[in-house]
Amino acid sequence: MDAARMHAASPESAAIVDAVLDYSRRRMLATDVPLDKPQPESELRRLVGTTITDQGLGAQRALSVFEHILAPACLTTSHPNYLSFIPNAPTVAAMAFDLVVSASGLYGGSWLEGAGAVHAENEVLAFLAAEFGLPETAGGVFVQGGTIGNLSALAAARETAKERLLAAGRDLPPRWKLVCSLEAHSSNKSAAKIMDVDVIAVPAGSDGVLRADAVREALEEHGDAAFAVVATAGSTNFGILDDIAGIAALKDEFEFWLHVDGAYGLTAMLAPEARGWFAGVERADSLVVDPHKWLFAPFDCCALLYRDPETGRRAHTQHAEYLDTLTDTDEFSPSDYSIQLTRRPRGLPLWFSLATYGVDAYRAAVSETLTLTRRIAAEIAARPELRLVRDPQLSVVVFERDGWERADYDRWSDELLETQRALVVPSSHAGRVNTRFAILNPLTTFEDLVGILDTMR
Repeated sequence: MDAARMHAASPESAAIVDAVLDYSRRRMLATDVPLDKPQPESELRRLVGTTITDQGLGAQRALSVFEHILAPACLTTSHPNYLSFIPNAPTVAAMAFDLVVSASGLYGGSWLEGAGAVHAENEVLAFLAAEFGLPETAGGVFVQGGTIGNLSALAAARETAKERLLAAGRDLPPRWKLVCSLEAHSSNKSAAKIMDVDVIAVPAGSDGVLRADAVREALEEHGDAAFAVVATAGSTNFGILDDIAGIAALKDEFEFWLHVDGAYGLTAMLAPEARGWFAGVERADSLVVDPHKWLFAPFDCCALLYRDPETGRRAHTQHAEYLDTLTDTDEFSPSDYSIQLTRRPRGLPLWFSLATYGVDAYRAAVSETLTLTRRIAAEIAARPELRLVRDPQLSVVVFERDGWERADYDRWSDELLETQRALVVPSSHAGRVNTRFAILNPLTTFEDLVGILDTMR
């Protein structure tokens, strides 16, 4: 067998490319993409059979298995009625350009290997930094998701605290402490576990907001050991904003790194009516926002920004003999700013979409989502059998159905998915079962949401 067959430009390769592009085109431009649903492993095993064989199935058969069996067993997270967790709703331009990124053999870890891609990604990062009020010298990198972004930022925070204490001739604490809200995203606690640091989980108010007075108590108690404070700009479960301005003001009295976890919510700053809600973000030492959420990029894409990128570089640059040609230079290499070395230029689809449609289109989409959220929240509040758990701040609406137990929510949710109407799964808060709409997709309509509410009988 020809060893170069899989890589050669040949009639066989042309047929494979044509088949894959045809499927991709049909999928991206379809107006009736199904929500789809998972299948049991046993059923998939029965339907799919063995696909990895010595001689191969051939592209047409393999693509057919994917299109007709495997893909329908995956939920379409960009469906307008995918309303659980945090949806994904990439623009057509972003989806299309994701194909280009893969087809071009681009590597985005260093300036040497990907200068053009890195330049484009950095333009997007500079745009985001300006939106969030960070200085022109801010910078960072696109990583896989908020978990990797938070971990990378907090590792830089601890390294910076260590350098500061050593430079001042002070002893390092026996255990480092990370201060965050009890309602902070689980990825921050996961990062602390990986870093082997203690989490000081500060109670939020009854409204879910972490406030400065509670953070002050933690900083006073733990002193130099408290190397960072995480403020949330839009919690996953409720879309709650912490008192970022009040927490940021504590930097005038205490030495700590302020990290803003805005993976879901920071995008709302693009809407003019929402900018004031995020006062204090401009004082962050680092922040994350996930474009694969509300900035309409494909999975997987998180923007990690540092106020002073040098703090990230000192914490993360990897040194090895074969890397000397990259590290012994002043050129910007994205891999120096997070825990990863190998990386694809995952910010390029967002760059292409922003360059294609313009920022105003994004601002309008975010504003319309906020408007729809308030409209459906008012509808829920007006229905006597329903109750808002909290008034929405961003675009997550959490509500209860009077008299329902977990089994009722499960039955209702299963029926919605079985009939392909929507994905709306049960959630909970303070020991009470509820459900929620996470609204991000510009194609989601008020009529869609009202129709789902009508099924809660």
